[in-house]
Amino acid sequence: MTTPATHLPGDLPPDLTDDTVVFDWLATMREEHPVWADRYGVFHVFRHDDVLAALRDTVTFSSEMTRAVEGAAPTPGMLTQIDPPEHHALRKVMSSAFTPRSVAALEPRIQEITRGLLDRTGERFDLVDALAFPLPVTVIAELLGLPPEDHARFREWTDQLFDVQLGDPSDPAAAARLSEVVAPMVAYFRDQVRNRLVDPGDDLISRLVTAEVDGRTLDETEASNFAFSLLLAGHITTTTLLGSIVRTFSEHPHLWDDLRAAPERVPDAIEEVMRLRPPFAQLPRITTVDTRLAGRTIPAGAMVTLWVLSANHDPGAHDDPERFDLDRGIRGPNQLSFGHGVHFCIGAPLARLEARVAVHGLLARFRRLVVELDPGRPHGGLQPFGQIAYGTRRLPVLAMPGFGGESR
Repeated sequence: MTTPATHLPGDLPPDLTDDTVVFDWLATMREEHPVWADRYGVFHVFRHDDVLAALRDTVTFSSEMTRAVEGAAPTPGMLTQIDPPEHHALRKVMSSAFTPRSVAALEPRIQEITRGLLDRTGERFDLVDALAFPLPVTVIAELLGLPPEDHARFREWTDQLFDVQLGDPSDPAAAARLSEVVAPMVAYFRDQVRNRLVDPGDDLISRLVTAEVDGRTLDETEASNFAFSLLLAGHITTTTLLGSIVRTFSEHPHLWDDLRAAPERVPDAIEEVMRLRPPFAQLPRITTVDTRLAGRTIPAGAMVTLWVLSANHDPGAHDDPERFDLDRGIRGPNQLSFGHGVHFCIGAPLARLEARVAVHGLLARFRRLVVELDPGRPHGGLQPFGQIAYGTRRLPVLAMPGFGGESR
């Protein structure tokens, strides 16, 4: 890994595997190059106010990333890649099938799954394998009506997708590689949608294919793409978030006792962890016209990477941003980890609910969990994601003795 000082204009960003390198580089870029073009002509935006401005301006900063790749076809039903007004129409239909009430009704089942998973843990276990992956994937798969025997392939698909090295993001060959990886996932969900069209059941996919708002329905492609994106984002977000929560609590061990004494503060702790370690480090956009940001001109048709991770650590937006502060009160535009504006994550209520239930379960079960790093392995053996997702694929933990919590 090169040092931050070598990452000058015309180079490429470091990957996300080394926190020290990444945070030093982001601090340098916020201060010296708040809008910066890499060797592929991708513009990177680092300051909180600039990231927020771009997220709010969906006319200038389009989410239709297929514009960047010659010959690429649009992806109907992928809310994250559709602009208003079509985005509004589709989101209305999808929201009618994925309501806050239906999410809130999942809490007893999430509690049940959490208890069952934690019952199978021992003194030492991998948090990702034991809880952070199976909890959200079970919840979202049950919500979609997908069979339990398919859960293992969902993790394989996720690993394959995040292992794709894109290089030049405008290169048609890179898009072809990505399409090849995604193809079996798309085919799987198309089959699921077709089955529901013939024999609908009591699940989210069935509600998607039968939902109608203001005369608008979803066609087969839109429904299958949305179901696919919901499974992917719906579990990777919570998987990385739960790992980040336990890593942060391990670094600040007083939080275990503090939150056990004041469990109503658990949502505040989750929001602060999301600020420090957002599940996704970056959000992509493409400009539709020439525009200026932080004093620099970004030409029309340029790919833009909005660094949520950098914005969340911007001292211009957050006092002493590297400090964990339970009283920080992250709300509204200060919390960018689920996006902002029309593209605010539709699954955010579910992710927050899963995280809250899981943290309460951990507090009741364990006096404390300590992350066990292996100094003989790269990154302590945690296997962090290298791009986009910000988190780890492994998180070995030791359950500290001395607390007589549930089933302990």
